[in-house]
Parts: sequence; C-alpha cells; structure tokens
Amino acid sequence: MKKLSIVACVLISNLSVPVIAETEVLDYIVAVVNDDVIVNSTLQQELRLILEQWRKKTDRLPPQKDFEKQVLERLIMTALQLQLAKRTGIQVEDSSLNERLREMALKKHQDLQSFRQSIEKEGYSYENMRERIREQLILDRLHLRQVVSRISVTEREIDNFLANQIQQGTINHEYHLWHILIATQDAPSPEDIEASKQKANLVIKKIKQGADWHEMALQFSGSSQAAEGGDLGWRKSGEMPTLFNGVVNNMAVGEIKGPIRNSSGFHIIKLVDKRGNEQSIITQTKVRHILIKTNELVSDLEAKARLEELKFRIEQGDDFVPLARANSEDTTSAANGGLLGWVNPGDVVPEFEKVMSNLSENQVSKPFKSRYGWHLVQVLEYRKHDNTAQALRTQAKQQIRQRKIEEELESWLRQLRDEAYVKYQHNNNTF
Repeated sequence: MKKLSIVACVLISNLSVPVIAETEVLDYIVAVVNDDVIVNSTLQQELRLILEQWRKKTDRLPPQKDFEKQVLERLIMTALQLQLAKRTGIQVEDSSLNERLREMALKKHQDLQSFRQSIEKEGYSYENMRERIREQLILDRLHLRQVVSRISVTEREIDNFLANQIQQGTINHEYHLWHILIATQDAPSPEDIEASKQKANLVIKKIKQGADWHEMALQFSGSSQAAEGGDLGWRKSGEMPTLFNGVVNNMAVGEIKGPIRNSSGFHIIKLVDKRGNEQSIITQTKVRHILIKTNELVSDLEAKARLEELKFRIEQGDDFVPLARANSEDTTSAANGGLLGWVNPGDVVPEFEKVMSNLSENQVSKPFKSRYGWHLVQVLEYRKHDNTAQALRTQAKQQIRQRKIEEELESWLRQLRDEAYVKYQHNNNTF
C-alpha cells in the first residue's frame, strides 16, 4: 500500500484540519460510493475534526469503532449529495464563496486577510477550508432545489399550531433534547419491526442502568446527529419532529421516553432541559429616507454628492418631506415624504438598520450606501412595543417550516442512500 504524508492527504481531502509535520499514515480505500471512493486519510481527518466537537461535550473518548462507523456514514452521505449536485449542474462560483468567507470574517470583526491569517495561525489549511465551505454551499443549493423550495406554511397551520400550544400551556417554550433512532428498513417485515423494537428497549435499559447516552447514540443510532452523540440542541415545539410534540410537552427534565415508532424506526428521547414564556418587547423606529440609485449614468460619487447637498439644505431649514417627494427614487415612500413608518428590528437591510439605530431622534444621517443605493435617513421617534403576538406567529411559521424541511430532508436522504451503490472495504480493518 502506498504511503502518503499528512500534508499530501490534506491537499486531496477538501477538509480543514491541522497540518502535522513529519507524520505519515497508510492510505487506502475504506468505502466505494457509486463511482467514487472514500480513502482512509479523508476518514481520519474527518474523525479528528468531529472529535474536537465531541470533546467540548465530554472528557470521555467515544468508542472508536462506533465513532468511525458514524463518521464514515456521514462522508458517504456527503459524497452522494455532491455526486447528485454535479450531475444536475449545481456549482458555487468563487464570488459567492468569497462573499460567504467575508461574512464569516465580519462575524469575527476581521477583514478577509486577517481572517485567513488567524485560520493558518491555528494550524489549519485555509485553502482546504475554502473548499469545505464551497461543498456546504453546494449542498445548501441542492437541498433548496430538492426539498426546501417545495415547503410552504399556511395561515391555518399557524393558527392551529398556536391554538394547540396555548391549550397545552407550552407557548414559546424551548426544549433541549437528546435522541437515538433505531432505524428500520423501508417496508420492514413484522420480524424486522419486532427485532428493532427489542433493540430499542435494550438501549433504554442500558441507559437507565448508567450507560453513557452519547456512546449509545454512536453505537446504535441511525440519526444524522449520531456522530454528535444524539444531541439535537435546543428546539422550539414546532421545530421538533411531529412525532415528539405530544410527548415532550409532558416530560419532566431528565426523563427518557421511548421507544416511539414512526416510518423511520423506533425513537428514544431524553429531555435535558427546557425554558420559555419570555415576552417579546422590541424597539420600533419611526423613520424616513431619501434614496438615490446608481446606474450607468449616476455614479456612487454623484449619488453621494446629491445627498450631501440635500442634507445641507435640511440642516439650513428646508423641510425633509418635499425634498423626499422631489428627489427620492423609492417611489413607494417618496409619495409619503420618504416615510417608512414604524420599522421593527430586521425589517430593513442590515446596513440601513445599523445607521438608523445609531441616530438620535430628529437627527439626519450622513449619506451611506446599501445594496439598493445611497440613502439619507432621519429618525423621527423611538418607542417600545410589545411584539409578542406577532413574534409568536413569526416564530410559529419558522418552526413549522423548519420541522417540515427536516422531515422531508430526512426522507429524501434516506431514499438517496437506498438507491446508491455503497461497498465497505472491511478487509482494511476499518471496522
């Protein structure tokens, strides 16, 4: 078998992992996925990456065999999705990738060059990280095409959801859940169903006798969160699988329920913690603006200069309203003297909101640019507003939509896996 240095493995892996000098690993095929292969170096790098996340939850190392099995399955699913994306022509341009990297850098209060330097200073390959992010963007576009674009939420669904939560006394509650899925095959026989049920009961018995939940999830769970030890994180009621809703609402913290059956198999859940019932008080801003758009005839410099002149006139006593009517290219608000009305947080683009929220009442901003053009903004008034009712409807819609996406995505991924040719190379002692 051919020996590859870690540096060489990193170059072919598309994974962002620390580069360890003068270390060698044996490279060989661990799985065949349709016409592609997954090699040991890729598996080992992904194992180290996920192990870092695992160690943030517990000091105990996961069982190696079960850990490798779950991580390899994740790599297989990624490979299958990337193959489908390639066949259907889904690509991510460098411009889109660079924009995502700039967003990541901005969250760390860095420019792109400083962000790259900080990544490399920690011992990671920036180029490999770029390709890993490109792959994730490709998967996002694939999911959008195959699943997300077909999901809709009706007003009646929102009404029914909120009515049920009010009746159950769980409005605006969140739950931290751990989950194990004992999966069954499509169209299982009665014997298969009974075997899976007995397996689920055995897992529950072991956990109640003191077995570590995360290790049990690694060993037995067929869920996509198995490699994280079955941790679903914090979920609002509507974000949970429909199957769990009537169960989790009545559970005490620390309680375990299961096995609960659906078409995927038998589920075991633990309620780790819960919280909720917060009131939603927001700051609304009454604001007006003048918009000048740029094009092939109007440059950024010209648009800014025009707004600076208007700002000067306002400061000298001219009325904002007629100036907005005569000059603003936001035709909807221009008719009302530039008035946008009462604006909630998140109603306007971030670059607009950032300037707006830093103004005093009646203050006029300097000209600034957003994705829509150049603006001059005046804040008229701030007020506190109880937005709980609207916030609950917005959250309910988001929760229902997210739950539908997860359920449909799980079903689609299971079908993709069932239709694929996958061969494990057991002769290399991977398992």
